[in-house]
Amino acid sequence: MHNDELQKYITGIVVANRQKVIGINNMPDHVHILLGLGPEIALSQLMCDIKASSSSFINKKQWVRGRFNWQEGFGAFSYSRSQLDSVLRNIANQQKHHAKRTFAEEYVGLLRKFGVAYDERYVL
Repeated sequence: MHNDELQKYITGIVVANRQKVIGINNMPDHVHILLGLGPEIALSQLMCDIKASSSSFINKKQWVRGRFNWQEGFGAFSYSRSQLDSVLRNIANQQKHHAKRTFAEEYVGLLRKFGVAYDERYVL
């Protein structure tokens, strides 16, 4: 996938909604975005905008065969300012990180770390 171009496009969506991208990185099957959120828009609405607009963008660019769509839903976790450096490092190192661990393993690990109840049938 065209990482830089997609990241710039998603950043543009966030900025257009008067929010701030602190960090962003994507893999072929998911995106990590560290956001600074203000009260102007609900996170769920922002994610809906990001997913709809970026899907249309990816399809217009014909980066994948067939029609591209993000899966339904999203995961969101909050962090304190003291954790920002660690989170930014994690986001920046996604390619290396996923050489050892799949997205599913990573996501389930985050759900467990944050004590989020989940049904494995609906995780992926």
